[in-house]
Amino acid sequence: MAKLRHVALIVEDPEASARFFEQAFDMKRAGKARRGIYMSDGIVNVALLKKEGDKEKVGIYHFGMWVDDLDASEKKVVKAGGEYLAGRPTSPNSFYEAKYRDPNGIVFDLTHSGWAGAVKDVVAK
Repeated sequence: MAKLRHVALIVEDPEASARFFEQAFDMKRAGKARRGIYMSDGIVNVALLKKEGDKEKVGIYHFGMWVDDLDASEKKVVKAGGEYLAGRPTSPNSFYEAKYRDPNGIVFDLTHSGWAGAVKDVVAK
C-alpha cells in the first residue's frame, strides 16, 4: 500500500509559516527546500514553499505517496486513469520524485525514497 507522507503548500513567507506550524502544531523543522522549509510531525512531511510568480496561488500545491516500487505503482496509476507528468531517477540510489496528475487534474508525487522528516512505516512501541 502506498503511504501518504508528503504535502506541499504554497505560502507567502515560509519562515513565518514554519513558526506557525511549530507553535500551533508542535511540528519540527526537518530541513530546507530549494524555496522553503520542510516541517514534520515525525511521520508526515509538510513542505512550506515560497510563492513564485503570479500564476501560483497560496494553498495546497500537491501531495506525495511513498511507494515500494515506482514502476509497478506507475502502472496502477495509469490504469486507474492517472497521467505521468515528469521526473525519473538519475541513479538507483538517487532521491527523486516522479510527478503525476489524477483524473481530476490534481498533481501528486510518487517516490521510493521518501522526504526529509517523513518515515515510511509506523512501528508500534
